[in-house]
Amino acid sequence: MNKTQMLDVRELIDSRPLGGYQKWIIFLGFLIIALDGFDVAIMGFIAPQLKMDWGLSPQALGPVLSAALIGLAVGALVAGPLADRYGRKIVLVCSVFFFGLWTLATAFSTDVSMLVALRFLTGLGLGAAMPNASTLVSEYAPERSRSFLITVAFCGFSLGAAGGGFLSAWMIPNLGWHSVLVLGGVLPLIVAPILLFKLPESVRFLVAKNAPAERVWSIIERLAPGSTNANTTFMLPEAPAVNRSPAQIVLSPRYRFGTLMLWTGYFLSLFLVYLFSSWLPTLVKEGGGYSVADAAIVTSMFQIGGPVGALSVGWAMDRWSRYRVIMLTFLLGGAVIFAIGHVTHEFVLLCAVAWAVGFCLNGSSVGMNALAACFYPTEARATGASWMSGVGRFGAILSAFAGAQMMTLGWSFEQIFAALVIPAGLAALAIYTQGRQHARRSQLQALQVSAL
Repeated sequence: MNKTQMLDVRELIDSRPLGGYQKWIIFLGFLIIALDGFDVAIMGFIAPQLKMDWGLSPQALGPVLSAALIGLAVGALVAGPLADRYGRKIVLVCSVFFFGLWTLATAFSTDVSMLVALRFLTGLGLGAAMPNASTLVSEYAPERSRSFLITVAFCGFSLGAAGGGFLSAWMIPNLGWHSVLVLGGVLPLIVAPILLFKLPESVRFLVAKNAPAERVWSIIERLAPGSTNANTTFMLPEAPAVNRSPAQIVLSPRYRFGTLMLWTGYFLSLFLVYLFSSWLPTLVKEGGGYSVADAAIVTSMFQIGGPVGALSVGWAMDRWSRYRVIMLTFLLGGAVIFAIGHVTHEFVLLCAVAWAVGFCLNGSSVGMNALAACFYPTEARATGASWMSGVGRFGAILSAFAGAQMMTLGWSFEQIFAALVIPAGLAALAIYTQGRQHARRSQLQALQVSAL
C-alpha cells in the first residue's frame, strides 16, 4: 500500500535546474510583454506624423498619448484581484485578445475623440497583461534566479517598443501611420489563441487555491517527470491567509510600508520611462532639428538600452541586495538624463546617451517588477504586482501632460532634461528607504529566532 506523499511545490521548483517547460513559459511571458511594449509605444512613434497630418497642437497630443495610459492604470488595478481569484491564464488570454482588437480598430479612427476613446479601451487590455505575465513567470522561476528570469521576460517590452521604432521609421513614410496600428493589432490577435491552448496556469496558484490534484499533477509531471504518484498531495510552505483578501494582505501592516514605497518608486520610474518613450521623438525632432526617421532611431536606441539594463539589473539583484542595486541604477539614470540635454547636436553621441538612459530607466523599472514579485506571497502576488503597476501608470499619465507643458512653456532641450533628474533622485530615495526598513525587519526576525 503506497503512503501519501506530501510534495512542496516551491521547494521542487527551487531545487531543480531550469527545465524546458519553464523556458517555454518564460518565452510566452516574453512574447506577451513584447506585444504590450509594441502597442504601448506605438502612439509615441506616430505622434509627430499625426501632429502634422491632423494639424494638432502639443496640448491636443496630450490626451492622445495619455488615453491608453489611463486605461493601463484601470486595467492593472482591476486585473490583479481578478488574477488572484480566477487565475493568471484567463486574465492574460483575455487581455491580449482585447488590446489587439482595439489597436486594430484604432487604425480606422477618423478624429481625435475616436482615437482617444479607442486608445483608452486598448489600455485596459495592456494594463492587465504585463504585471500578470511577470507574476506567472515568477511563480515558475526558482528563487536563485527569479529576478533575472523576470527581467528576461520584461526585455520583451523594450524589444517590442524598439522594434516598433524601427518598423515605424520605414512604415510611416511608405505606408502611413495607420499601417503601424494595423500591425500592432493583428499580432496580438494571432498570439491569443496560442496562449489559450499552450500557456499553463500557475501551479503555485492552483495549489494555493486547492485546485483538483489532477490539474496540479499534469503540470508537475511536465516540470519534473516522475516526481509524483497517485497518492501525492501538494502544498506550499507559505501560511494561508485565512479570511483575508489579496487587497487586505497587500495593505496589511506587514506589507503596507513596502507597498507604499514600491508605489512611489514605480510612479516616478514610469513617469520617466513613458515621458522618454512618448515625447523623445517629438523633442528630438523639434528641439534637435532632426527628421521624423532620425527621431524614431534615437528613441529606438533608448528602447534598445532597456533589455541590456534589465538583464544586468536582474542578474545583480540575484547576487546582491535587490534594493541597493535598484537605488544605484536610479542614481546613474539621473546622471545620464542630465547628460542627454547637452549632446543635442551630435547625432551619434545623442544615440549613445539615449541608449544609456534606456539602460538605467528601463533596467530599474523592470527590476522593480522583480522586486514586487519577490515581495508578496502567492495568494496576493498578482494583486500586489498589478496594483504597483496601476499606480505607476498614473506617473505615465502625468508624463504625457508634463511633456506637453514643458514644450508649451518653451523650455530648452537642456532645461527639460535637467528637471528630469529630480524624479530619478526621488525614486532612488524611495527604494533606499524600503531597503532600510526591510533590513531592520530581517534583523529583528533573526534576533527573535536566535532567542528561541
